[in-house]
Amino acid sequence: MAGCLLIGIPGLEYLHIWLSIPFCTMYVAALASNSILICVILSQPSLHEPMYIFLSMLASADVLLSTATMPKALANFWLGSSHISFDGCLTQMFFIHFLFVADSAVLLAMAFDRYVAICSPLRYATILTSTVIGKITAATLTRSFIIMFPSIFLLKRLHYCRVNIIAHTFCEHMGIARLSCSDISINVWYGLAAALLSTGLDIILIAVSYIRILRAVFQLPSQDARSKALSTCGSHVCVILLFYIPALFSVFAYRFGGRFIPSYVHILLANLYVVIPPMLNPIIYGVRTRPILEGAKQMFSNLAKECN
Repeated sequence: MAGCLLIGIPGLEYLHIWLSIPFCTMYVAALASNSILICVILSQPSLHEPMYIFLSMLASADVLLSTATMPKALANFWLGSSHISFDGCLTQMFFIHFLFVADSAVLLAMAFDRYVAICSPLRYATILTSTVIGKITAATLTRSFIIMFPSIFLLKRLHYCRVNIIAHTFCEHMGIARLSCSDISINVWYGLAAALLSTGLDIILIAVSYIRILRAVFQLPSQDARSKALSTCGSHVCVILLFYIPALFSVFAYRFGGRFIPSYVHILLANLYVVIPPMLNPIIYGVRTRPILEGAKQMFSNLAKECN
């Protein structure tokens, strides 16, 4: 194939310019807030703890995920730049799904961190050592690569003989597969299995972790301790729901809801889940986590002193 044409949001082409305004605003806000969060965590030694290290990993994955999609979508909205090479389309598809699976794994790691901190506080420092965090990071990247790399070969093996138009703002696995005139049942079932065995398993383990966390929290003798633990866990649950609900709706709607759900609905949701969680995560953690607020104040205070 010479390349693909990403036509944006079908049925809403006349609104592309107007839609680009909130999408661009959210993307810039996500870049700025996550960059600040990463700088705060890196610059403050008091934040060099597992919880904040995982949070910086989440912020990094969020920046990369939104950057893998939004610049091309905005170029399409503003300039009508819809063409993308086939290899470029495969590359974008790989990194979007790779980063989504990595994001999910980081959320699982954060749930495990809170589980250990609340259910086994005396063993926290001995369980979550720097070596263990390094292994978790390596496992996250390795798992994401192993899950998503075969999808490139599953798409390369197909014979493409149809019009190379993708009704989306970015390239994703099933959007590319549907350009083929070959049997794509393997692609359908592989994509579904990959989603269920990675993200689905993560959701189950996260749910189990928070059920056990809540049981432990309500057994704490101190009201202040319970409030603090619930506040921290509440932040995590908000981030988890923001990430999974629109993403999973988009995944299943694209595969099974084509007859019942207008295409522009799941394409809008697909675009929203790559910018809204990255934009809101730093705000949720920044507002609800005092050490991050204090670290941000200290970092900007130090910058002001250096400028003066």
